[in-house]
Amino acid sequence: MFSGIITHLGTFVKRTPEGFVFAIPLKLMKQISEGTSIAINGVCLTVNKAKNNTIYADVMPETLKATVLGNLQPNTLVNLELPVTMNTFLSGHIVQGHVDGVGIIKEIKNKKNSKILLVKHPARLSKFIVEKGSVAVNGISLTIVQTKKDSFTVAITPYTFRATMLHAVKIGSFVNLEVDILAKYTRKLLKGKGHEKN
Repeated sequence: MFSGIITHLGTFVKRTPEGFVFAIPLKLMKQISEGTSIAINGVCLTVNKAKNNTIYADVMPETLKATVLGNLQPNTLVNLELPVTMNTFLSGHIVQGHVDGVGIIKEIKNKKNSKILLVKHPARLSKFIVEKGSVAVNGISLTIVQTKKDSFTVAITPYTFRATMLHAVKIGSFVNLEVDILAKYTRKLLKGKGHEKN
């Protein structure tokens, strides 16, 4: 489990028969060994090899299908987060690292000291996206400002913009989306009790 609070940035290096290779900061490397879970752009992966300042992680075909990891180009920045512990502040929200869909950045606007991103999402996720609710965009815990039929806006603080890979996104960039797990469970329970038809 993760919190959506990005602690480090890494870079995608290449794909090999052993998996995807990422370069990560030495400080984070000291906390990683084989078998460690790590969220990379919001996707929970397992480290199968850690050497020097690089990690290797297997990426299954289903993961490539459901996320944008397959689109990564060498030297692309990626968000990194290790799982939460009993001593971790849950500063964001509960993030599983299980991507629900791929979104696309449609607008990037300046608003005083913040950035406003308009993100288009798959229609099937609309029921889980609410104003002032939580959403993970490339693993970053963000609060939804406004919702539309097939999109939502989020406000990015200067720190988050600077400390994550969001400063590298452009209009047209694809991003991994994970909706709030509590919203998904609530809908499932209500549907089971007959309170919701679809």
